[in-house]
Amino acid sequence: MKYYNHKKNFLAIEDEEFCSFEKSRYVIQSAPYEYTSSYIAGSAKGPEAIIKASHFVELFDEELDQESYIKGGICTLRPMNFKNKIDEKAVDLIEKETYKLVKAGKFPITLGAEHTISLGCVKAIKQKYDNVHVLQIDAHSDLRMEYHGNPYSHASVMARIHDLNVPLTQVGIRAQCIEESILIKQSENINTFYAHQIRNNSSWANEALKTLGENVYISIDADGFDPSIVPAVGTAEPNGLQWNETIQFLKHVIASRNIVGFDVVEIAPTKGNILSEFTMAKLVYKLIGYISLK
Repeated sequence: MKYYNHKKNFLAIEDEEFCSFEKSRYVIQSAPYEYTSSYIAGSAKGPEAIIKASHFVELFDEELDQESYIKGGICTLRPMNFKNKIDEKAVDLIEKETYKLVKAGKFPITLGAEHTISLGCVKAIKQKYDNVHVLQIDAHSDLRMEYHGNPYSHASVMARIHDLNVPLTQVGIRAQCIEESILIKQSENINTFYAHQIRNNSSWANEALKTLGENVYISIDADGFDPSIVPAVGTAEPNGLQWNETIQFLKHVIASRNIVGFDVVEIAPTKGNILSEFTMAKLVYKLIGYISLK
């Protein structure tokens, strides 16, 4: 495994004790794959931007009263190379690289460009955990059978995961086509908590938690958050999730389930504004902190 020196490590960790591949529990891999962006392009720059922004995230977490990185170590790998690889071949590469981490007993954290990358991650995780359940934080259902003729579009990633007979719990959805709505109503493997429902249901978090199985993979599309706090995304939608409600929900999920990996995708950096990538870097570290408590 090739990993960065501290200048390009997540959090800029310098001590080999807490950033080498051999000694780290958590491994961050970058999958800067962008081929099917349908609105704002630029997500291929997202993983690097998140890592760069993480250098300004405080190592001490005041909520957890700890420096979470020392509770297992965080290794940062060099980005995957997608030269001459699109669609199925790109997904295959992500699956191969993620499975290497799973096989080595590491906890995989994938920073993606477009949401398509989650398919490769889930396929790798499924090789070890056949009964894995996906928790999707997102503005969009991503359940189209294909988009612009491409079944590997970012808008179809959850349809492909659904094809694997993997149960889905979707939170924050507020944009979809009628075919996606019909599929959700027909499938016993999809539980969707729409944004408008969340706003009128104080019990939504507990209800969502109950739909999850024991082994959970978390996929976080940055546009699941409201554009007021994460504006630099491929396709922004109003009425998104807020910071506190999201991390408190994820905190409860992590405390009560076996989390087997997670990804953060769809940041499309904008010049002169680091708010989005910094917030996602903070989120990644926060989730590592919650997981380290178990």
